[in-house]
Amino acid sequence: MSPLDINLADLIARLDEELPDAGDLAHISEARLRAQTLSDLGDQLIDHYVSKAKRSGASWTEIGDAIGVSKQAAQQRHAPAPFERFTNLNRHGIVLAQEAARTYRHDFIGTEHLLLGLLGEPQGVAYDVLVAKAGSEQRVRDAVADALPPAGQKALRGHIPFRPESKEAIDRAREAADELGHDRVGTEHTLLGLIRVEGSPAARILRDLGFTPDELRETVAAHRER
Repeated sequence: MSPLDINLADLIARLDEELPDAGDLAHISEARLRAQTLSDLGDQLIDHYVSKAKRSGASWTEIGDAIGVSKQAAQQRHAPAPFERFTNLNRHGIVLAQEAARTYRHDFIGTEHLLLGLLGEPQGVAYDVLVAKAGSEQRVRDAVADALPPAGQKALRGHIPFRPESKEAIDRAREAADELGHDRVGTEHTLLGLIRVEGSPAARILRDLGFTPDELRETVAAHRER
């Protein structure tokens, strides 16, 4: 018996039961798809704990040793592209966050800018969740405006970096999607990531609006963005 209480006989029996009239070649095709799904889930499982280990301060050398590969191999395989799994709506929200920072002439993208980005994407689940809780879009915008630093003096060009807490919120968004078994990272996961970065401007705004991490997690669990 495997650690997951899954064995080959169970997998075969389930496939045969679900495709009783399929031929051998059809079974091969379906088996290949299921094998890929299992492989992808295994990679996501490792990625989840790699992310936790990195946040706890583990080095890539230590992580490589735990996996049984070199430091370079571990980093290449498990260091995630920042927005690889993000939905198109969520990626657009990130772009809007950058534009919000540029509009206010801030030389950083903070969690408050990420919150504005989510609010600027009305097709996203996060927008619906925010407005439903706050009662209106304007109330959320006013709360963010009160938390924003004063506008800068110079217009900005080129890349605007994320603040450390914003990077953490993005990591927490991916982690939240993994915890809920969602393959894509939607705006609702970014919202959950923001409230999990305690002490950040966005987390304070969300709490002031009446959100709690547990309640928000339950709300996110009931929604999925494509």
